[in-house]
Amino acid sequence: MHFRGLDLNLLVALDALITERSISRTGEKIHLSQPATSGALARLREYFKDDLLVPVGRKMVLTPLAEELAEPVRQLLLQTDAIIHRNPVFTPMTSDRAFRLVMSDYVATTVMSRALPEIQRQAPRIKVQVLVPGTRTDWIERGEADLMIMPQQYLSPNHPSEPLFEDDFVCIAWAGNTALHRRSISLRDYLRFGHVVVRFGEQQEVPAFEEKFMEHFSQARRIEVVTTGFTLVPPLIIGTTRIATLHRRLAEFSAKHLPLNILQPPVEIPSMVESVQWHTVRDADPGLRWMRGLLKACCSEAASNSYTLPRRTSPSSKSPNSRRNASRSRR
Repeated sequence: MHFRGLDLNLLVALDALITERSISRTGEKIHLSQPATSGALARLREYFKDDLLVPVGRKMVLTPLAEELAEPVRQLLLQTDAIIHRNPVFTPMTSDRAFRLVMSDYVATTVMSRALPEIQRQAPRIKVQVLVPGTRTDWIERGEADLMIMPQQYLSPNHPSEPLFEDDFVCIAWAGNTALHRRSISLRDYLRFGHVVVRFGEQQEVPAFEEKFMEHFSQARRIEVVTTGFTLVPPLIIGTTRIATLHRRLAEFSAKHLPLNILQPPVEIPSMVESVQWHTVRDADPGLRWMRGLLKACCSEAASNSYTLPRRTSPSSKSPNSRRNASRSRR
């Protein structure tokens, strides 16, 4: 379809070219051959009378005009997508819609393991793509996901969101670790045992929430193993004396399949609220409303079946500094 001399299909290619800044990656993203993608760029250059992308060394760099076009083109495509999905009703049993959901491997394991059977029961023809965000937080902003589930502080303030579930933190240890047989772990043991932690980024430079929190206490943990996914943590402590601090839901899920003990942490770690977000242009989408409702129902069911460790009755719930002071006073 042409509008004022422009083939509107070229806007899809332009959006991908601006994002990927590569002919080959753009072709893969929009399912075009490399010659066809090069041809689309040539036609865009002819229409806009601008190079749009220019090679600088080994990279392709956007021209000033391409930089200006990036946001309006993206918004136009998002509005078009919203129009396509603006149906007055959504019938799960007959829908063959595909949903793109972005979430951590922790959420995928604990939430989707419950949600997917229910989705198949209610909507057997629906397709679901589960994507792991990495360090990116712009999936919703760019319209590359229908829903994004992340801690509230990482979501955009420019789009609607709602809390999905709350989770707290526990420690896990191999069941064969005879040095830890209680229901909780002391601060002394917490600091003397090696830890398995999760970090993100290409260089594993971004720590997970619990590591950031423990840094506030200026307590140096013995971090012996670093991995890039929460679900990798439980298997990595099996057969060792190492421990890990993990979300309770994932710890309980893992303990059903692995020989693990779940322990109360030595300090009170704030709970984490995972929220679900969607683009503002999709606020009235009945399909997304159905999906959000289903996910919330599955999270509520999981919470009602969760096992709660006994609350502390000792000074162990205090901060490390408070505990040290209490220890000195007893001496």
